[in-house]
Amino acid sequence: MGESKAVVVFSGGQDSTTCLVWAMSRFDEVLAVTFDYGQRHHSEIDAALRIVKQLGVRHKMVDLHVLNELAPNALTREDIEITEGEQGELPSTFVDGRNMVFLTYAAIIAKQMGARHIVTGVCETDFSGYPDCRDVFVKSLNVTLNLAMDYEFVIDTPLMWLNKKETWALADTLGCFDLVSHETVTCYNGIPGAGCGECPSCKLRARGLDEYLVEKALSKAND
Repeated sequence: MGESKAVVVFSGGQDSTTCLVWAMSRFDEVLAVTFDYGQRHHSEIDAALRIVKQLGVRHKMVDLHVLNELAPNALTREDIEITEGEQGELPSTFVDGRNMVFLTYAAIIAKQMGARHIVTGVCETDFSGYPDCRDVFVKSLNVTLNLAMDYEFVIDTPLMWLNKKETWALADTLGCFDLVSHETVTCYNGIPGAGCGECPSCKLRARGLDEYLVEKALSKAND
C-alpha cells in the first residue's frame, strides 16, 4: 500500500515542482508538504499554493519558523547579503540543517499516512556546494530515518545526477515546462519565473534553460 503513496518536499521552486509532477506520474496518492521557515520572500509560498491548486494536489503547510531563529541566513534575513561561497566557505544562503529537518518532518508525515516514498529535489550536479544536497547525506539520512521509526522509507531524488539543462528537459518530458517556466520561484530575490536574472540561482536556472533550448532546437533541425 505504501508503495503507491508519496510525500513531496515542495517549495514552489523549479526543482521541487519538477519533482512534484514526477511523483504524480508514478504514485497513486501524492501529498505536497511546504515548510514556512520565515523566508524573506513570501512569493515562494504563494507560488507553492498556486501550483498545488493548479495541479489539484493535496497540500500541507508546516510552520518551521524556529529554524530561522536557530540558523539566521540570507534567505530569511534582509540584513544578510546574498553572497556566493568563496575560499571554501559556504554561500550565505545555506541554512544549517534545513534539508535534514525538512526530510525528517516529511518522514513523520509519510509514516502517518502510510506512505513509504519521500521525494526531494536536492541535486549535487548543479548546486551551490550545500552539504545537505549531496547523495551521501540523503543515503545516510534514509538509513537513520528507517532506524528511528522502524519503517522502510525510500527517499527519492530524481534530480540528484541531473544538471539544470537536464532538469529543464525532464520538465518538458513531464509536460510541465510552461508551469515551471512561469509559475515557480527560484530567485533569491523572490521574483517569479525568470526572476531577477542577477542572483546565483537565477543565473544557474537561465544558463540551464538556454542550453536546453539550444539542444532542443538542434534536435528538431536534425529530425
